[in-house]
Amino acid sequence: MRWISDPVDEDRTAAAALPRPDEPPTHPVGVIMAPPSDPARPRRSGTSMLRVLLPIAVLILVAVAVGSWLQFTERQVIDTVHTVGSTARDRVDVEAAIQRVDASARELSLRVRVTPRGAFGEEEGSAPVAALTLQTSAQTLGDLEFKAHERITTKDLQVAVTEGSISDYPFDSYETDMEFWAQLGGKDVPVRLLFSNNDTLFTASATPTASRDEAGLEVKVSRSGSLLAFAAFMMIVMWALAASVLLGAWYLTTHRQGMPWPALGWMAATLFALSAFRNNAPGSPPIGCVLDWFAFLWAETIIALCLITVVVTGIHSALQADDTPRT
Repeated sequence: MRWISDPVDEDRTAAAALPRPDEPPTHPVGVIMAPPSDPARPRRSGTSMLRVLLPIAVLILVAVAVGSWLQFTERQVIDTVHTVGSTARDRVDVEAAIQRVDASARELSLRVRVTPRGAFGEEEGSAPVAALTLQTSAQTLGDLEFKAHERITTKDLQVAVTEGSISDYPFDSYETDMEFWAQLGGKDVPVRLLFSNNDTLFTASATPTASRDEAGLEVKVSRSGSLLAFAAFMMIVMWALAASVLLGAWYLTTHRQGMPWPALGWMAATLFALSAFRNNAPGSPPIGCVLDWFAFLWAETIIALCLITVVVTGIHSALQADDTPRT
């Protein structure tokens, strides 16, 4: 016998099963409802970026301040004029400035300007009143002669240097003597020497030599502070690149990476780029100087050995992989 359900009774049963609005929801026994999740908090990207950028800005300001101080100090050293000799009204002024120091040729180029003062000159010191001869020390190659009543022009002299060797680059230094005495019309006249340096790769220090009728200096030239800083930077970079290649080679050989062509290209490029980097050293130092023995030669050796080791290890790993039977 089949019962026919009443649609009205089914609707009442379904309505009774629904929870009432004024009753708390009931859950099955043993079921724990998860707490509502908190909305994601926004990240403080601005604050984190400020913590990174602020120290960088401080470091940049400190570096610029230190660099400005070093540049100003070196500029003052270059602009220094050493004066020695007579202070008489009637005298001959000799302005001598180093234009270039050639360490490989062991000589320096000296630009000399002669000005007769007082009764010894005419036309505001542009010409001597009589034949003027300017004699120099033994290290200076040649004397200077000027005709009477003719305009005096600037002359260049080559001065030989002693002591020191360019193989000590960038710590090499050289010494020389500069002496000038003048004769006007065959008679000795007082001389005043004004010495300065215009070669930015070197700094010059001068010590006066006591003399009655001449103006003389003992000059010592050494590499400038900026060149020393750049040479030290080059040596640090060379060792850093060698260490980077060494670490890369260690990783490739220990992890059996096979023949990593990009890594091999990077190592080979570093090998040749380091040589070009060394050749850009200011002053064109020869092979075998301190710069080479302190950094360059060792860095090149390390990089070359690492490159060879990676190639040999990669070939060995590749051959072993080819001999392994495939399943």
